[in-house]
Amino acid sequence: MKGTKGRRRFIDYPRLGREGPRRWLPSWRLVAGTFGAGIAVLAGLFALVYVNVGIPNENALAGREATVYYWADGSQMVSVGPVNRQNISLDKVPDSVESAVISAENATFYSDSGVSLQGIARAVVNMVSGEEAQGGSTITQQYVKNTYLSQDQTVTRKVKEFIISLKVNNQKSKQEILRGYLNTSWFGRGSYGIQAAAHAYYGIDAQRLNPGQAALLAALLKGAEQYDPGLGKASHERAVARWKWILDRQVDTGAMSAAERAKYRVFPEPRALEKPTSQAGQTGYLVDVANKFIKSGSGLTDKDLARGGYRIYTTFDKQRTRRLEKAVTTVRKRDLDPKKRAADTFVEFGAASVRPRDGAIVALYGGTDATRHFSNNADTSAVPAGSAFKPFVLAAALLQQAEEAATKPMPVGRETHPVAEDLFGALMEGENPPFVQAGQRIGLARIRHLALAAGLHKESLARLEPTFPLGTSAPSAIRLASAYTTFANDGRHTDPYAVSRVTRNGRPVDGFGRPAPEQVLTSGVAQQVTGALEGWGWRTLGPDGTGGRQRYRPVAAAGTEPGDRMKSAWFIGTAAGAGGGAVPGIRPDRAPGAGDGSEPTTAITVFRNKPGAPELLPMQGVGGSVTGLGTDLPPRVWTAYQDAS
Repeated sequence: MKGTKGRRRFIDYPRLGREGPRRWLPSWRLVAGTFGAGIAVLAGLFALVYVNVGIPNENALAGREATVYYWADGSQMVSVGPVNRQNISLDKVPDSVESAVISAENATFYSDSGVSLQGIARAVVNMVSGEEAQGGSTITQQYVKNTYLSQDQTVTRKVKEFIISLKVNNQKSKQEILRGYLNTSWFGRGSYGIQAAAHAYYGIDAQRLNPGQAALLAALLKGAEQYDPGLGKASHERAVARWKWILDRQVDTGAMSAAERAKYRVFPEPRALEKPTSQAGQTGYLVDVANKFIKSGSGLTDKDLARGGYRIYTTFDKQRTRRLEKAVTTVRKRDLDPKKRAADTFVEFGAASVRPRDGAIVALYGGTDATRHFSNNADTSAVPAGSAFKPFVLAAALLQQAEEAATKPMPVGRETHPVAEDLFGALMEGENPPFVQAGQRIGLARIRHLALAAGLHKESLARLEPTFPLGTSAPSAIRLASAYTTFANDGRHTDPYAVSRVTRNGRPVDGFGRPAPEQVLTSGVAQQVTGALEGWGWRTLGPDGTGGRQRYRPVAAAGTEPGDRMKSAWFIGTAAGAGGGAVPGIRPDRAPGAGDGSEPTTAITVFRNKPGAPELLPMQGVGGSVTGLGTDLPPRVWTAYQDAS
């Protein structure tokens, strides 16, 4: 162009004097200049952020609000908190704890800059791609997250963590950082900090921990919900493996000699899990079930809940829960005598009531006292269902009958399929062979599919063997009661739930929306099964549903029979149940309110479990010879539950 000949452009792009593709290839000067400018801009931005992001005030863990649980009527059930933490100085922490933690979490702690660029980059990439933002944090970064920041997994929080970690590393000594980290870290069992953890797991002060115990507590930093050996077999195995690795790792890093390592070959089993006294009676079991639902629905963890500040609104009915506890206590005191009969020792009761229309768990009985008997009997999957499983076989047979009738109509005068017809009578008489034969005719896989659709967990179902229809599966009381609501709710099923909503700082926590019920059975099939269950209830409890003869009160019920020979006894019933009847002799009328799904379905189980024993104990002689392997006890609890006030 005129007037520009001989001038050099500031940015020679597209390149002058080049033709074709070469005109569009940048020069090395342009590439180098652009790269340098980019570095300068990033450096400037980093400097700007570094200057403007200060070290905030420490989070006052000890002053945080407790987490409060509420009954269904809005009244307070229990307040859990404040945060269990006791700050101690580093001179009260054994060297073995320090070496175990550093070897396991951040071997370069004393020489690094306080941050891990690789870990930060990996976390940011994971968050952007929607994956978990974990891995690679230094002890300094974890201390900063625990002390100054929220637990939110966001890019902004990770950037702040990076900047503040650099500043903390420059302004505090490594000893101060380590002390802060050990005092603010989550170790599970409601404990923040090494002192609280030492008491929670071993009942001693932190300064008395030996290297073996220290290695286990260090293992918990990877995730107490996964590595607490008291949380089941899988957690115990993970804890032992990580404990061994941490001890070996200390040898590898030079923190422990091989000779010292050789002294710790026996895993230091911690003390048994304990509930705080505020969770005595049934409260601890209610909190346990509520927390499981919260964690499965919202993604919150025990660590999150232990930080406090949550308001948890449960579905538990205060009066029904107290009535259920009173019923179990009454039957236990009246019908069991451990001093007189050895068979009455180690007897456990479990129960749960679930509302058919929406799946709300309105009451449960988990054991004598959550502070003394930690295992929740309402939520255990170790007790075989026996004949209480048979209604699912009947339902599968009725569904098959309906399908076959649609393609090949039955002869005039035949109202039921031969298999289904046999099962009605067999259910009433407690006979097993017809159900084994039905399994062969229907197909065991089909029965299992229906049981799963009705809400039983896959993990609780037994292997598909000929005895499968006889109830070799072991669902929890909560899940079995929930599955039976399918019959009471015209074939519709909604998964059980224990929490209606959760808030924190006045804002709702996501994850508590309720799904619409699913149609698992046709209304006709559900009503036919309900009719059969009413016949069973009539035979077992009498026409008024309580063992007397004063009035007609339909009860759709099922349970185990003395002929089951199982190591358990069950009773599942719905008073004034919904659904129609299909069994001759059963009156079609219903008590007021029937059919609206408001009357809960209740599952009650009785079994014998000696602590530490690998299997359930036999039921022969429980409650005396007249109870028939203890099978009379669950119906008696039901009767007392209905009559309790």
